Amino acid sequence: MADLQRTVDELAARLDRPLLLEDHLQRVIAYSEQSGAMDDIRRDSILRRHTTPEVRLWLRAAGIDGAALPLRTPGAPHLGLLPRVCVPVRHEAGLLGFLWFIDAEPAMPDAQVAEAAAAAPALALALYHESLAIGLASHRELEAVTGLLLGERDAARQLIEAGAFPQAQPVTVLVARPLAPEPDEALRLALEQGLLALRRRLSGHHPLHLVRYDHAVLLTAGPAVSPDELHGAMSVPVTVGVGRPRPALTAAAASYTEARHAAEVAARVPGLGRSLEWSRLGVYRMLTHLSPYELHPGLEPLLADEHHLPLLETLETYLDLAGSAVATSRALRLHRTSLYYRLRRVEELARTDLKDGGERLALHLSLKLARLSGRYLPRDSRPVTPT
Repeated sequence: MADLQRTVDELAARLDRPLLLEDHLQRVIAYSEQSGAMDDIRRDSILRRHTTPEVRLWLRAAGIDGAALPLRTPGAPHLGLLPRVCVPVRHEAGLLGFLWFIDAEPAMPDAQVAEAAAAAPALALALYHESLAIGLASHRELEAVTGLLLGERDAARQLIEAGAFPQAQPVTVLVARPLAPEPDEALRLALEQGLLALRRRLSGHHPLHLVRYDHAVLLTAGPAVSPDELHGAMSVPVTVGVGRPRPALTAAAASYTEARHAAEVAARVPGLGRSLEWSRLGVYRMLTHLSPYELHPGLEPLLADEHHLPLLETLETYLDLAGSAVATSRALRLHRTSLYYRLRRVEELARTDLKDGGERLALHLSLKLARLSGRYLPRDSRPVTPT
C-alpha cells in the first residue's frame, strides 16, 4: 500500500492536481493532498472510504465500468458532484480500479489527462500485486521474500504461516536476467508484469516473486517449473538460471544463489543456451566461487589491450578443442600458419608454454573465469541492444 500511496503522491505533484484512487468496487485506496476545487462527494469518500450508492450508479451510467481509455463524466448538482476525469486502471482485460480528478476550476487539460493515463499501467501492476497476496499484504510479502533470499529463517515462517507457501513442499528458484545492457524503470516494469501474469498461470505451484534492479526471481513449490515458462512470460529477452530444488522454503537462499549464477553464465556464454540449470554448469559451477582476479598472470597484458582480443579468442578455442590445431583451424576458418603465429604470440605475451599441461589448464580456467567477471568479452558474447 505504501508503494501505491507514493505513486499517487508523485503523480499528483507532477500534475499539480489532487487525485483519488479507488478499487473496482469504488472503495477508496489512496488519495493525494487535497487542494483547489472539492465537492461533498470527494470529502465524504475520503472520510468514509467509499462512494455512496447514488453516486456509484450515476458514474456507472456514464460508462466508467466499460471504459478502456480516460473519459470525462458530467457533474450532478443534485448529488453535490462536480465534473470529473476518470482514468480506468486495468491489468490486461481486468478492471482493477479508477483514478479520479475533479474536472473543474479549471478543467483538466488534455495533456494532463494523457500523462495520468500513462501512469495507469504502473498503478494497475501495484493493484494486481496487492490482489495476489493471500492473507499477506504485498508489501509484507515483498519484505518476507527479500529476507528469505538473504537467508533469514523467520521470513520463511512468515510466508508459510500466511498461507503463501506450503510447508511440506520443496522450493526451486529461477532467475531471469535481462539481456539489455542497462536496466531501467521500463525494464523493471516489464519484468514485474511478466512475473505477475506467470503467477496467475502457475497458481498450483504457490509462486512467489521479487524484481531486483537487474534481475527477476521466481520461487515455486513442488516439481520444478520449466524455464520456458519464464521465457514465455517475458516481453523482453532474458537468460534464465535454475537453482537446485531444496527440501524446504528455509533453504531457498541457496537455490537462489545457484539460479543467479546460472543466469549470469548463460548471459556470458551464449553457446550454452538461454536457460541453464546449476547442476549442468560443469566447470562454471566451480568458477563462480573464485575471485575474478585469480587469473593466470600472463593473461593480464592480453586482457588489458582490446587489440589482443583475436589472440584470446584463438587461445580459448584451441583450449576448448583439447589443443587440436586441425579442429581449431576448422572452427575459426583460419589457415594453419596463421593459427600457429597467433599461438606463438600468446606464448610470447603471456610468457607461457602451451606444451605444458599445467599452463594450458591454468590459462583455460582463467579465460572462463574472465568471461564470468566480464573482463573478457569475446565477440560471440557482446551484449546486443534489443530492437
